[in-house]
Amino acid sequence: MLSILIVNWNTKQLLISCLKSIEKYPPSDSFEVIVVDNDSQDGSADAIRTEFPSVRLIAHSSNSGYAAGNNIAFANASGSWLLTLNPDTEATASCFDVAIERLRQFPKCGALGIKLVHPDGRTQQSVRGFPTLRGLLGEIFKFSDDYRKANLDYDKEQLVDQPMGTFLLFRRDALTAVGDAQCPFDNQFPIFFNEVDLLFRLSKAGWPCLYTPLARIVHHGGESTKLVRKSMIWESHRSLLRYLRKHVLRGGQLFIIPFLALTVYTSAFVRARGYSAGFRP
Repeated sequence: MLSILIVNWNTKQLLISCLKSIEKYPPSDSFEVIVVDNDSQDGSADAIRTEFPSVRLIAHSSNSGYAAGNNIAFANASGSWLLTLNPDTEATASCFDVAIERLRQFPKCGALGIKLVHPDGRTQQSVRGFPTLRGLLGEIFKFSDDYRKANLDYDKEQLVDQPMGTFLLFRRDALTAVGDAQCPFDNQFPIFFNEVDLLFRLSKAGWPCLYTPLARIVHHGGESTKLVRKSMIWESHRSLLRYLRKHVLRGGQLFIIPFLALTVYTSAFVRARGYSAGFRP
């Protein structure tokens, strides 16, 4: 069984299009759709109740964030295949079946990402490497492409570090191997880097991620975060530091944290054109 898990915040029209596309191109085998709505103020929850009675709606009275919302969805999911799907996507023919079939063909892989395309059909750059000091410095000083993966061949099926969380298919057994499959995301990454953290933990435990171009999905891109762009820029930079503290910086490297924080926060200030406290549930 496939559990399609969607966390929504104020993207009513896109969510409706997403759910209609699932109805148009449903998986062949049994599936369920669970939507966790994080206190949307645009009528999203009412629209689901009215137009999609088969969808299981879990409506929150507050915005708990993407990681917490996904954990609620996972806790209520029944499938052996668990798919995190953004509401600003539209399914294409056979995308769910192909994704499951490819992951079945690679029993040692714990997760799978597929090709993301813009509405006009252009391929989106949707895969990065795990953040490392070398990769980040290479990004800043242009001597390495380890992080951005700008030259990745998106027409080649391959093992990758971290596809965007827009469409990530997880194997329940793999999630169980790294913790609780009903609560796989770390809530210290409420909006950003939660899927990076989970994919890194899976990879470290011997469950790498597969990328396949044989399935694709239309992605409109970051519509929820655009609503609060300034705070999201700050939250993404803070989450990067949290990730580095958790997984990268060790022992003698800890002295670099103040300098790294200054660099990251300066970048956030410039990009956001001012300060923001970031996401607060």
